[in-house]
Amino acid sequence: MRKTKGFTFPKIFSPPHKLSLTRPRPFRAYSFVPFSPLAMLDPTILAIGGIVLGIAIIERILEQWGVIDLVDQFAKVMRFILPITFYSALIYFFATFMF
Repeated sequence: MRKTKGFTFPKIFSPPHKLSLTRPRPFRAYSFVPFSPLAMLDPTILAIGGIVLGIAIIERILEQWGVIDLVDQFAKVMRFILPITFYSALIYFFATFMF
């Protein structure tokens, strides 16, 4: 009696070999956006910072002129506005900054 051999389907019908015309070239992609300090130059943040800096300079000039009552009013308003402005700008920065 003869011994029969078993063949699996992939061995009998092997898939045709596809030769790729172009070999994929390895490439390296670098992104310096999260590490660049220039990425923080957002016009909105700069505008908010400029307004706060301008108010501080006006307050100093008024103090040198001797208008203490007006300086006290500025100080009272800025105690309330500065923390709100800072945290709002911080939330805006992290919401729009791409990491």
